[in-house]
Amino acid sequence: MAEIPLVADVREERGSRASRRLLHSGRIPGVVYGHGLAPVAVAMDARSLRSALSTDAGVNALLDLDIAGAHHLAIARELQRHPVRQTVLHVDFQVVRRDEVVTADVAVNLVGEPLGVTRAGGTVEHLVLSVPIKAKPADIPTQLEYDVSELTIGDTVHLRDLVLPSGVTVEADLETAVVVAHPPKGLVEEEAEAEAAPGEAAPES
Repeated sequence: MAEIPLVADVREERGSRASRRLLHSGRIPGVVYGHGLAPVAVAMDARSLRSALSTDAGVNALLDLDIAGAHHLAIARELQRHPVRQTVLHVDFQVVRRDEVVTADVAVNLVGEPLGVTRAGGTVEHLVLSVPIKAKPADIPTQLEYDVSELTIGDTVHLRDLVLPSGVTVEADLETAVVVAHPPKGLVEEEAEAEAAPGEAAPES
């Protein structure tokens, strides 16, 4: 994964009022920390940040962060967003090394058409949308894919069924259900009613 350049300026003013002024001017406040670097308050152009985090890698993009001419390899660690507009209000960057293992959340994307389920009137429920993983920064995948083409009603896909790239491990219970292929709703209700109905009494002799 190639580094994406992003320029950030050291900011002197702190506090919510200063942050509002930055946001109003089209800049995003943030903090950079990690690997012995004392936390540095920074600000960057909102469009540049949006562009850097809008590649296939998303928020897990590996960044070449330029702070007053000093370059740091970094990833966005926490983004605070507006509750309605979902625009970024603040971002934390963590300085990393290429040879260290870091954690990240990676999206789980379903591909293919589960015709064996839909043609029978069933539905596919996607339970886990992202997975916590560990990998070196350059090895963080953009997403994890699972092909649902061969699913049939009653099937369950677990985390252990996902194919992981080399050097990537999942930091969660591998028995966690990711996808479930449900039978038609009417069939489920009929089975539930049958289980709840009392058995017929045996005839008297």
